[in-house]
Amino acid sequence: MRKERRSDRDMPEKKERAPVYTAVYKVNRSDELLPFLLRKCATSRNNVKSLLTRGQVLVNGSVVTRHDCLLAKDDEVKISKTPCKVDRTRSTPAQRPIKYPPMKIIYEDDDFIAVDKPAGLLSVESDKERTCAFGWVMDYLRAKDKSARPYVMHRIDKETSGVLLFAKDIKIHSMLKLHWGDSVTLRQYYAVVKGKLDKKEDTVVSYLKENVNNLMYVTGDPTGQKAITHYKVVKEKEDYALLSVQIETGRKNQIRAQMKALGAPVVGDDKYGDGKGPFGRLALHASALKFKHPKTGEEISVSAPCPPAFKAFFPN
Repeated sequence: MRKERRSDRDMPEKKERAPVYTAVYKVNRSDELLPFLLRKCATSRNNVKSLLTRGQVLVNGSVVTRHDCLLAKDDEVKISKTPCKVDRTRSTPAQRPIKYPPMKIIYEDDDFIAVDKPAGLLSVESDKERTCAFGWVMDYLRAKDKSARPYVMHRIDKETSGVLLFAKDIKIHSMLKLHWGDSVTLRQYYAVVKGKLDKKEDTVVSYLKENVNNLMYVTGDPTGQKAITHYKVVKEKEDYALLSVQIETGRKNQIRAQMKALGAPVVGDDKYGDGKGPFGRLALHASALKFKHPKTGEEISVSAPCPPAFKAFFPN
């Protein structure tokens, strides 16, 4: 009796195994990939070139084979234990096509590009998730120039939506990154919180530390990271308030940890609150970023409007 051959469509999909990395390096200054790896890896030049050729080197989660790939401060370089399949046209892992959520470009010039990142999307790829704003922007730029790549100026949490800025040129990236604290004149957010705030407008100054579970907490210990946050109540009802928030310091989970300490955690926060809320997401949105162009000194303003659901939740 003849056995029917199962088609590829009938075959169960194989689960993609998470890559295993033998080394992870953080880039501290602008550099080229080959000399960077030669300094970091205790091996020969030929061995490093082989790692690149076999697709075992990843920059911000994407496979890179070019020896002269430019690295920017805060880039992450990983060495995979085994070769990764590479799409030669994109220099990224040749896996199933990535489906990105709707994303809007809110600013672009010759040096910078900014997007309104949706909640639930990573800023930069992780070991477990390929889908990220960095990848979307890179695909957008490479549709025009195959050698182009974005350079991450800052990051916002996966659960947070809003303004995310990239540089198009490594020199511009380095110039702005070097003076980020002085060049950025505004970092504004909208947040919906649950709880009673004693003051309708206030400046919160505290110190933050990280516990064994990688969560930030407020402490009076000055050896922690100083965090300065300004907030103002825009709308409120019952035990909820819509806040306009400006931060002077960009500490990890700064707004979320400080709001928890005030007894008014951000709605939908499953790390610093109960995770419950009417929005199906963390109610935190990066609404505006202003900075001085490192070459011209011109002030550039990038904004992403407050999510309609946040405003609709409150009476007019």
